[in-house]
Amino acid sequence: MSSVSDRSPLRRLTGRLLPIHLRAALRRLADSLSKRQAAWQLARVRARAVRARPGDIVSCAGFQVQINDGPNYYTLYKTIFDQKIYHFDANRPDPRILDCGSNIGLSILYYKHIYPQSQVVGFEPDPLIWPYLQHNLSRNQLAGVQTLQAAVSPRSGTLTFASDGKYSGFLEAVGGEPAPLDWTRYQVPCVRLGSYLTDPVDFLKLNIEGAEYEVLADAGPQLRQVSELVVEYHHLPGLPRTLHLILALLHEHGFEYLINDLDAETNAAVEPPFRLRPDTGYFLLIYARRINP
Repeated sequence: MSSVSDRSPLRRLTGRLLPIHLRAALRRLADSLSKRQAAWQLARVRARAVRARPGDIVSCAGFQVQINDGPNYYTLYKTIFDQKIYHFDANRPDPRILDCGSNIGLSILYYKHIYPQSQVVGFEPDPLIWPYLQHNLSRNQLAGVQTLQAAVSPRSGTLTFASDGKYSGFLEAVGGEPAPLDWTRYQVPCVRLGSYLTDPVDFLKLNIEGAEYEVLADAGPQLRQVSELVVEYHHLPGLPRTLHLILALLHEHGFEYLINDLDAETNAAVEPPFRLRPDTGYFLLIYARRINP
């Protein structure tokens, strides 16, 4: 926390001379300007993304990123760098991070943006997306990053993975409705989350398109190695409804949690007036922090 001595002479002077109500008004003005600047920057990113083609290189927070799809890049940028859904407060300069579902690597770039010394293990099974992830990590010369071309699953071995080649893909063994016929199917290696929880983990991200409960349940008590996590819960046609099970599991293993639905642009189905039909699809972000040993 900053003390008075940390403030500039001008700020100390204005703090003594300006009335309290005027100081509050100036703070509100500064906040408003900051939000407008952020909205303007996001609009610029969206405009560039609309025009972008697969393989284009774009600038992102000082990194150079090769994109596989313009709308996919915009959504990733908005949620990760603008809304900061994977931000966490580490207790050391080199936090250990497990990034399950790395896609083209923007989440890993964000970790390196806030914690350059972080040690990251990323998992991405999609053979069509994997080359973009590797290119982006190599192009930006990131140290301390290990990546595995594998799906995180409740069991190891090889399973069928269906992909649209951009941002959606899932293990067909998880259940739910079959993937569209024009999606590509691959046999991909699978690893269990618990295999990577033998040492403490400062932050766990789990975005694995419907397999979240099964993977967390398989890890069981080893989840106590994790300090903070964000899980993307998928409520999609045909998938089992496991939100209550995930929350109970987190509570059992010492976590307190909150649930977020982002915004209407990203997640339109959660906007009122509410409707739940068999074909309703939405997702929720579950943030959890372990409070009990």
